[in-house]
Amino acid sequence: MLDYDFMRHAFLAAGIVAVLAGFVGYFLVLRGQAFAGHALSHVGFAGATGAVLLGVSPLAGMLGVTVLGGVLMGALGERLAERDIAIGVILTMSLGLGLLFLHFFTSYATAATALLFGDVLGVDLPTIYALLGLAALSLGILGVIARPLLFASLNPELAEAKGVSLRGLGLVFLGLVGLTTAACAQIVGVLLVFALMVGPAATAQRLSMRVLPGLGLAAGIALAEAWAGIALSYYTDWPASFWISALSGVVYLLSVVFRAR
Repeated sequence: MLDYDFMRHAFLAAGIVAVLAGFVGYFLVLRGQAFAGHALSHVGFAGATGAVLLGVSPLAGMLGVTVLGGVLMGALGERLAERDIAIGVILTMSLGLGLLFLHFFTSYATAATALLFGDVLGVDLPTIYALLGLAALSLGILGVIARPLLFASLNPELAEAKGVSLRGLGLVFLGLVGLTTAACAQIVGVLLVFALMVGPAATAQRLSMRVLPGLGLAAGIALAEAWAGIALSYYTDWPASFWISALSGVVYLLSVVFRAR
């Protein structure tokens, strides 16, 4: 299957996105903000469809809107109750906008389906370069904020007492989640972002309580699921997004059974 250019492109793109999703998703699950990742995927759909209507690249529209949505979520509330309300409000608004844009987007049904469910086999070289740059930027930001982010995630009261700005850190991190969500949507679509960003991270945290091994596990599991999903798609002719999401769910359930025993 690697004799085909589109398959090599798919493996490259999925590898880049999976590693990024594993690292960022680990902190997302650790902070209990999985709902934020889900909401940002819908925000990204509104941005992508709006960008197409304006004649702009869907990736550019998705990036801009998801980052803005993440920053708004971080600005509107840091405490759990406030944060969930803020995320719910932004999710509702974005779904409404997405529905409106989809109403004008009906003549591009194939492109709309690709945005919703991903089209990893249709990734071209310019998109791979864009994803590589996006991953490098995101991992660089994560490397800078990793230590205070971990401190604030595990003990927010003590971190705040030590001078860590919880709101500022939340703004930066949710903006970073927005970048990662836009990248994941290129592979599995906006409706299945959980498959790469939450499933592997949740599995890794069930298998290891230590941070560095957990980060490695999250990235490795995401990478294995993405590549296995593409290979299974090639041999079965079923959508790659289905296989990736199915593998994510099965592996997580296996980790639950393993941890229980």
